[in-house]
Amino acid sequence: MSEADEGGPALFRLVRFWSRRWAGQAATRTGQAGHVQHILVLEAVHTDPGEATVGTVAHQLGLDHSGASRMVKDAVDAGYLARATSEHDRRRAALRLTDSGHALLAGAREWQRHAFADLTASWDEPDRLRFAAYLSRLADEVGA
Repeated sequence: MSEADEGGPALFRLVRFWSRRWAGQAATRTGQAGHVQHILVLEAVHTDPGEATVGTVAHQLGLDHSGASRMVKDAVDAGYLARATSEHDRRRAALRLTDSGHALLAGAREWQRHAFADLTASWDEPDRLRFAAYLSRLADEVGA
């Protein structure tokens, strides 16, 4: 089996590696300890170009509705999200990032850029750009 055929196992090695480390590193580097859960919710809301709801958050984070609802409530209470009545279904709450939410998400994205740059610092620039494009393509294709 060639190295290219090992993309699946390599991908999941990376997922396992980062799932155990990224939260602490992000909190330390951004000075946002305790906000990782909020960042996850903001990322999920931000992925919906239309009207994000608790259901959006549940789907994006792989949670049940009640777990997503608790996370959304915490982000609202912290001032990172605002709830409004949905334009499409008055029984639902539409979610939007507040100014504080946009600032926290911008800080998280900056940390993500630095993490990628650090991880690929020894790579040639064309390889870094190609890998970044492939990662973006994969994320787009899976709806992440």
